[in-house]
Amino acid sequence: MSLTVTAAARTHVGLVRRRNEDAFYCGRSLFAVADGLGGHIAGDVASNTVIDALRSYDEETVAADLLSVLGRMVFAANQSLLEKVEAEPESAGMGTTLVAMLLTGSTAALANIGDSRAYLFRDGDTADGKPEMIPITEDHIYGNLVSDAGDVPNLPPKMSRFLDGRTDGRSPDLNVRETQAGDRFLLCSDGLSAVVPPDLMREALRSSTDPGDAADHLVSLAIDHGGPDNITVIVVDVHGG
Repeated sequence: MSLTVTAAARTHVGLVRRRNEDAFYCGRSLFAVADGLGGHIAGDVASNTVIDALRSYDEETVAADLLSVLGRMVFAANQSLLEKVEAEPESAGMGTTLVAMLLTGSTAALANIGDSRAYLFRDGDTADGKPEMIPITEDHIYGNLVSDAGDVPNLPPKMSRFLDGRTDGRSPDLNVRETQAGDRFLLCSDGLSAVVPPDLMREALRSSTDPGDAADHLVSLAIDHGGPDNITVIVVDVHGG
């Protein structure tokens, strides 16, 4: 059975930030969210530079090549940051997260670096009979690198990996998922995931068959929870042919 996708993206500055440092790409095969690091120089420049570098990769890719293409894509995005800093030294110090998904047929490949996230929303045998919302990515923060991090007092939630043009420690996590009709993917910045409880996110994804309506609902939830950061979401639905 052939599979097709429909998708919708939404972004909002939130209720606290003065500018939106998130950027996104919602294409045919490629979907990506980048979150410029708050407090860094030119976070919005970093996120937009990375997203611009990804656009040429939105094309049909053989499933066996998805991971290598994603790896090259992230390298190219990081290289674009380096070139930007070399051309505009005043932007040195900028950085951004990235979560990206490349789809071919029934295969989805994902790359992430930083704390922007990807989830898979899929029918499953859950205790409440509702579809599962499965985390695909893990945040790259120091708390996830320290044993018994919950017992460490005042451990700052600093980013342990992100894109900033340097080459050391900037490799993404890569993974592959086999998709099926009815799957719904969510890519988002932490303006959503850091403030909205998972059960409310899952309910928003369940409440509408339209990806645009689901994306609107998720943004509204983040605003209702104070909107302390920029909010960006992409909802991608997989359909049977």
